[in-house]
Amino acid sequence: MSPPMPAPLRRARRPGAPVLTPALDDAQLALAAEALTLGQWVRVRTLLAGTGAQWDLRGHRLTVLATCPGSAAWAGDWLLAEPDSGDAATLLALATVHLALRGESGTGAAAEACAAAARMLPDDPTPWLGALILARRTGTPGERAHAFHQVCARHRDHHHAHHLMAASLAEQLPGVAEDPRHPVHVFAARAAARAPADSPLALLPVVAHTERYRVLAAAGLAPPDPADWGHWSTRRARQVLQAAVDWWLEWEGEEHPRRKIDLNFLAHAAFHQGRTAEAATLFQRIGPHATRAPWSYPGRDGAGAFRAARATALCRARDAAAP
Repeated sequence: MSPPMPAPLRRARRPGAPVLTPALDDAQLALAAEALTLGQWVRVRTLLAGTGAQWDLRGHRLTVLATCPGSAAWAGDWLLAEPDSGDAATLLALATVHLALRGESGTGAAAEACAAAARMLPDDPTPWLGALILARRTGTPGERAHAFHQVCARHRDHHHAHHLMAASLAEQLPGVAEDPRHPVHVFAARAAARAPADSPLALLPVVAHTERYRVLAAAGLAPPDPADWGHWSTRRARQVLQAAVDWWLEWEGEEHPRRKIDLNFLAHAAFHQGRTAEAATLFQRIGPHATRAPWSYPGRDGAGAFRAARATALCRARDAAAP
């Protein structure tokens, strides 16, 4: 059965308007994703061959491609044409995971697809990333921990896997008020402390703090608007953000494929802590590449929240710089 035709192109956006596209600023990925929606999997094969063993980049590209319309069907065609292709099997696995998360396929089929891809590519963390994405929503804590450890056994500082675990751990004890000893804060602090000096996992404590806000707000223990609450005004929150900003100023992580996600979390935190000048600089580095998380927390219009915060930060920065 052929996959559905892609949606018609949207009207041109205003320059600088937030994009909210999962490819972020990866132009090659955006082109390959567009081709995949038309069934042109050969372009995807070329992209992944060029990606090689850059595991964070490979994971980012495959998770984005897996969300394209018809990706499971096209990956299946690719695997039929090239039965020994681990790339095709991994794309099919992640696409099947997304089908399962949308209720369009069974979780058992998704888990088996990930296991099959892992058998074909035993050194690749990406099939296990697919298993972690699946377990994040449908699995037990033990299944999530197992998948996470399998990813990290192949790439210890896997960026996406650590973000998924932070989001998952933040959901433990949802009815308990903010506590610096909460498992998500312990996890993030340990990951940041043992990561290499140039690793963007240094920013994971900011992600953990933000994910915990999402959970507390959903439980009614924090206001729905982060600007109405002092989540970022505590001493620990200030320390966490200062350490993250210091890391960013020194290392920046400009080569990391998911750096725009980190910058969005940093800008969100800096803005709600009242660090307008730093937030404005971060917004300029982000450009149009807004991400739904964390601007949509909890249940807000992510693009609208991003636009409002960016406009306010840039306006205040201009006013501060005026003579």
